[in-house]
Amino acid sequence: MKIKDRPEYEAKAAPMTAAPTDTIRDAVARMSEKNYGAVVVVDGGQQVLGLVTERDIMKRVVNAGVNADTTPLSEIMTSDVRVAREDDDLLHWLRMMSNERFRRLPVVDENGKLVSIMTQGDFVSYTWPDLMNQAMTLARSTVSSNYPIFLILGAGLIYTIIIAGAVVAAFS
Repeated sequence: MKIKDRPEYEAKAAPMTAAPTDTIRDAVARMSEKNYGAVVVVDGGQQVLGLVTERDIMKRVVNAGVNADTTPLSEIMTSDVRVAREDDDLLHWLRMMSNERFRRLPVVDENGKLVSIMTQGDFVSYTWPDLMNQAMTLARSTVSSNYPIFLILGAGLIYTIIIAGAVVAAFS
């Protein structure tokens, strides 16, 4: 399934963006006001230049003693940001984010313009119903194709419980 094919994708709020020259203080104020965990740093054409997360601010500003009032985002942003296309496979990116341990994925259109940002949580919540459906389908097909085995195992389990109960009753 493509990222853009999920119904929830259209309903996502627009990503918070900032210019590379914006100060850290301004970005933090906007992030705090809107309760965002990251800001995507973009150029004038909405092309992704970098990403600044709460963790970046904690490590690269607070811990390093950087002046948030005068330092531009370009000095602390992660610039080697992975970027997905709207037509990319949803499960591919979920695996990639899990394996490479990053949580936010800017999504761009065919021209490279930022259109959304997906979080690892978004992907999990979007794929959870699909995964549950696949698990149920697999369980049904496994049980129905192996019905005789499950019947024998079930009968053996019931027999064991009956015998165990009789042994306990005999020694009580």
